Amino acid sequence: MTVEGRPAAPPLTERQEARRRRILHASAELAGRGGFDAVQMREVAEAAEVALGTLYRYFPSKIHLLVATMQDQLDRLHTTLRKRPPAGETAAERVAETLMRAFRSLQREPQLADAMVRALTFADRSVSAEVDTVSRQTTAIILDAMGLEHPTPEQLSAVRVIEHTWHSALITWLSGRASIAQVRVDIETACRLIE
Repeated sequence: MTVEGRPAAPPLTERQEARRRRILHASAELAGRGGFDAVQMREVAEAAEVALGTLYRYFPSKIHLLVATMQDQLDRLHTTLRKRPPAGETAAERVAETLMRAFRSLQREPQLADAMVRALTFADRSVSAEVDTVSRQTTAIILDAMGLEHPTPEQLSAVRVIEHTWHSALITWLSGRASIAQVRVDIETACRLIE
């Protein structure tokens, strides 16, 4: 069962997963070129070579689609971080480096970053399961950087504050109200909560 009490969807077949990947790729491409407004469901369907009805079966709205795109981007980041773990002597240094790597990745595609962050910000209760997945992925990335498998409640609380700071830093940077240098200082400050 899902959070909303609906039965959980069965796992996707190989063909369905390939179709889903094409949809997410098309979403990221359109957002990367034109931001939030460029992601129109009809254009995504055309770019992914799927019927519009098929697209809506996978993603009931543009917000669902862009949050899923963020999930996909976080999965890729996590894979990269596992192959090349962050350097740093302390957990705080490793987490700060991890989040700055993620930030630099988003910096390379600011329109995609803006579209995904807007989707997270606009998400209502109908997207709560997907937003929760993004939060769990971010938590897992931070815990991996910390080197923790079984965090204490206090450590999880610190991780949540770090996540909130990172999300806020993204928003202020995207809106032009913070420099990358300021983002780094804020993230490093929040990461000291780990120690």
